[in-house]
Amino acid sequence: MPANSNNRIKRPPVVTVMGHIDHGKSTLLDYIRKTKVVEGEAGGITQHLSAYEVEHTNSAGEKRLITFLDTPGHEAFQHLRSRGSSVADLAILVVAADDGVKPQTLQALKAIEEAGIPYLVAISKIDKNNADIEKTKSSLVEHGIYLEGMGGSISYSLIDSKSGRGIPELLDLLLLATDMEELTGDPTVPATGTVIESRCDPKRGISATLLIKNGSLKTGAYVVAGQAYAPLRIVENFLGNKIHEATFSTPIMVVGFSENPPVGATFITVPTKKEALEVAHAVQLSSVSNKVMASEAEESGKRYNVPVIIKCDVVGSLEAIKHELRKHEDENTSIHIIYEGVGKIAEGDIKYASGKKDTIIIGFNVGADSAAQELALRVGVEIMHFSIIYELTDWIQGAIEARRPKIRQEKILGTAKILKSFSFTKKAQTVGCRVESGEISVKDRIIIKKGDVELGRGKILSMKSGKTDTSRVGENNDCGLQMEVALESEPTYNDTIIAYTVTEE
Repeated sequence: MPANSNNRIKRPPVVTVMGHIDHGKSTLLDYIRKTKVVEGEAGGITQHLSAYEVEHTNSAGEKRLITFLDTPGHEAFQHLRSRGSSVADLAILVVAADDGVKPQTLQALKAIEEAGIPYLVAISKIDKNNADIEKTKSSLVEHGIYLEGMGGSISYSLIDSKSGRGIPELLDLLLLATDMEELTGDPTVPATGTVIESRCDPKRGISATLLIKNGSLKTGAYVVAGQAYAPLRIVENFLGNKIHEATFSTPIMVVGFSENPPVGATFITVPTKKEALEVAHAVQLSSVSNKVMASEAEESGKRYNVPVIIKCDVVGSLEAIKHELRKHEDENTSIHIIYEGVGKIAEGDIKYASGKKDTIIIGFNVGADSAAQELALRVGVEIMHFSIIYELTDWIQGAIEARRPKIRQEKILGTAKILKSFSFTKKAQTVGCRVESGEISVKDRIIIKKGDVELGRGKILSMKSGKTDTSRVGENNDCGLQMEVALESEPTYNDTIIAYTVTEE
């Protein structure tokens, strides 16, 4: 049943701090942790933490919670990129005023952008004798980080993490960005979130740090992450104190997992061990499916061109946009700028675009004359207008995704073991089998395998349970199958039947 939107309330942000190893990331986090941890309990923290909560009183006198992630390079960030989601809501990119942008800075920026989260910049080490703030700001803009007041909308703050100068203002900016994101959660639903780290202790067993992104949990329930599950018996907050319940944006440690949950995995909360086992088994089945079945784009090495026409107000904007567009190219997709120029979008631009399928016309700080608009509607050419570079790049990413070739995936529905072969031809077969997992049905596509070797593919024509015709058979049940599979040899005892469905995404 969907959560009631009336139950949603504002939630604290989850923030990751990234940047070059020597630019003061750890010093910034240390200062925040020592001065801002809720109720001044920082002295009770004796170990390196992967996540913790701080309390900040903003310029309006309002006390607000912020959850910071603190792991080297933040491993969870890397794992989550492949899952299309992010553990963090916002990021702080730290750049030293005495050093400027470095390759590791750009790697951090790439990780932030691929995670799809907003960020702000902290220019650190402003106390250094050789600090050059203006040069550092120019260095950022040169690398496509367009700061406020310098042609962009990225907020920044000047900080000295040793004295704390500028850090309250940085946290104020962070909370302002949070309010713009309108982060909410529903405390009435079962908790879901992300595994931040996991470890095995000889005395306590397997434990994991979890970050709740929505909902609430209480002791007595179970959490499941990947194929691992744990009872909520020993639950601790980031200070190591035992707690009985927790809600969103809260980091917790849960002790007693059945195996190490993978870092970056999503966890869910279920009421009983039976449900936990069922979910873990379903994840295992899905994992097998992904390993066996995923296929690449149709033609290996082929690049798909996205044709673009760019019209801008000034040449400087043109160069900045081309720089941003190039970031969205990869081994499968190329952005082909077929024409670029300064000035309004004109009728000639539309005619040029109409000669190449799926061409996008981008206008940056320029309009389109009436003749161009009329022709574009008539011939179906898309015109997009922007005044902020990052709005443009966010949109172009979606446009690229829409043009990517569909990836064919095969999802396992169920598996069965052959017990006996009753009749065999190279095109049709009848076998007796036992369903071992999931469910198999009439008309399902199937694969026959002997060990890891695929023997053939086809479909189920009919099924019997005992002497009765049936359309589907579930786990731990015997059945007879009439199949249509192209096979060179007769299937034998213990061969595997895999039923699957095909999707494109």
